[in-house]
Amino acid sequence: MMKQAEVYFQDKLAGVLTEDENGYTFVYDEKYVAEKGIPISLTMPVTSLPYKSDNLFPFFDGLIPEGWLLDIAQENWKINPRDRMSLLLACCKDCIGAVSIVDITHQQNL
Repeated sequence: MMKQAEVYFQDKLAGVLTEDENGYTFVYDEKYVAEKGIPISLTMPVTSLPYKSDNLFPFFDGLIPEGWLLDIAQENWKINPRDRMSLLLACCKDCIGAVSIVDITHQQNL
């Protein structure tokens, strides 16, 4: 099943992160690129080209909580600790810092 999230930087849509059978893709929003937005990470400069990876990008993986907060998320939402995208979608809407993640997986299926 494909999972998708909108990625916001300071409440501005920066791009879309997708997980599918081929791995992970992050694509900056065209408007964000045209406006020369701030990169969400130093490892992911703003470009119109997609970023692709077999594993969740380290920047996004680093947003997922650790320790007792991760334990609570896994128990309450019954999420497998290896399902990093589901953890990201469940835990990172209100991250500390400028980036937030909004699950749009189910919006695509309506």
